[in-house]
Parts: sequence; structure tokens; C-alpha cells
Amino acid sequence: MTHLGDLEIFCRVIALGSMTLAGRELGLSPAVVSKRIKRLEEKLGTRLIQRTTRQLSLTEAGQGFYDRVLSVLSGLEEAEAFAAGRSSAVSGILKVSAPTSFGRMHVAPHLKPFLEEHPHLALQLVLSDELSDIVGGGFDLAIRIAAPADSSLVARKLAPVRRVLCASADYVERQGAPDTLDDLKQHQCLPAHNNESWRLVGPQGPVNYRPDGRLITNSSEVIREAVLSGLGIALRSTWDIGAELRSGRLVRVLPNYEGARNISLSAVYPSRQFLPAKVRLFIDYLANLYGPIPYWE
Repeated sequence: MTHLGDLEIFCRVIALGSMTLAGRELGLSPAVVSKRIKRLEEKLGTRLIQRTTRQLSLTEAGQGFYDRVLSVLSGLEEAEAFAAGRSSAVSGILKVSAPTSFGRMHVAPHLKPFLEEHPHLALQLVLSDELSDIVGGGFDLAIRIAAPADSSLVARKLAPVRRVLCASADYVERQGAPDTLDDLKQHQCLPAHNNESWRLVGPQGPVNYRPDGRLITNSSEVIREAVLSGLGIALRSTWDIGAELRSGRLVRVLPNYEGARNISLSAVYPSRQFLPAKVRLFIDYLANLYGPIPYWE
């Protein structure tokens, strides 16, 4: 079995970007640190770190190994805390994945109180609109906006997600508002960044509508800016444009239609018998922050 101390040294070298700094923090000479890293690589039979005179960089194998070792070391810290009867005193690194826009708007602004309450905990927040591999990426949890899916992962609902058809007040003043779905053919629509059809629920029940539009992008934030600028009509989540709806900068169109109601905001994490305290505390924090009626509504 790989020496646990070698794993700790490896992680500190990567976190600090320097064998010298890692050695200084751990009370070891750079030569000893280098020797321990070399021993780890020989044990694994692969190079983990590319060394140059100016910097260190992870190899592909090193990156994958690092992501997984972080999770292992964090789990050991939680196990020690649990055994010592101090599981509420969380420490280590909490690695979280979140959608780009939602993470920027509704996670990042609220991290200060959580981190102040847990001063020995570090949080690594990775924003991406790609569906992250929680286990393979070494994530403790992921925040996802999606319909429920069959999975070996555990999902806890944090808040409902409402999506509405909207346009800028300026657009409606210039072009008028549609009265029916068919009227959308006479309007400039802004298709979703993933080119999915608009899955709506209206007076007659569920309906799929595929909008035509002249703006094609892979960025949800581009669609947001486009609808705010008055370019057309879009289907947007209220967490994304709630403030603009309240201010009147955006107005709802076809208010009898909303996005499919099976979409929700959830915290997703690997199924474990022992859920690390840091994961449970962060999920509880977000659930209390958003609640059944989120503040953006």
C-alpha cells in the first residue's frame, strides 16, 4: 500500500506549486520532498509531475491521481473527526461543482458566512455547464438544475425551478406581445444555448415548441444578455432573471405558459453510508438559504 505520508506531501506540493514551499510547511527539506515524490511515482509506475526549472505541472495521470487523493485524504479527516466525537468541527477541502451562471449568481455571493462559520474548511468551487463526473472528478457534491434521473448518486432537492417566457419591455413596446404560441412565428425568438426545444406546460397541458432564431450560441449567458438587450423572446429561469422581472426591465409574455415543472435545483453526491460532515453542512446551508420559495422569486 502507498505510504499515506507520501500522499499528503504530494497534495501539498501541488496545492502550493512548489516542493520548497511544501517542505517548509511540512518541516522537510526540498530534497526529502523530492525523494518522497519520486518514491510515490516509482510505487505507482507512472510520472505524476512534470518538473522544470521554473514550475511544476501535473501529468494527465497526475491530475487524475490528485483529484482522487484529495477525496481520500478529506475522507480520512472526516473519519478522524467522527471517531474523536468532533464531527461538527469540519476541516479539509470541500470540492463542489455548479453550473456557471447559477454558481456565479447564487453560490459565490453566499460563501462568506459559511466559510466564516467553518474556519478550518477550504472550498474548491468549479463552475462548468458540462455535466461533471462527480466520482471521477473527485467532487464531494454537485449542484445541478435538471429533471430527476435514475442514478447511483443521491440527490437532495434544494429549491424548485420555474422558467418563464420573457422579453424586454422595449421589445414588447416595439414588436407587441404574442397572444398564442403560433404568434411566436412572427417574433424574434432566442433558442436555448443547447438547442433544446422549449418544453412548456400551458392551458392544454404539456407542449414542445421549437423556436427559430437568428442567434445561435453555446452560452446561456449570451442568451440572457440578448433578451435583456431587446433582441427577442426567451425561456429563462426565474433564478436567472427574477430581479429584472421585478424591476420591469423584462416582462413575461404568454403568461399562461411556463417551463416543464419537473426541473429542480438539487445537490447530488455519491451514495455513502457515512456522509462527510462538511458535505451535509454545506447542503443544509444551501437548502436553508434557498428554501421552498427561493429569494429570487
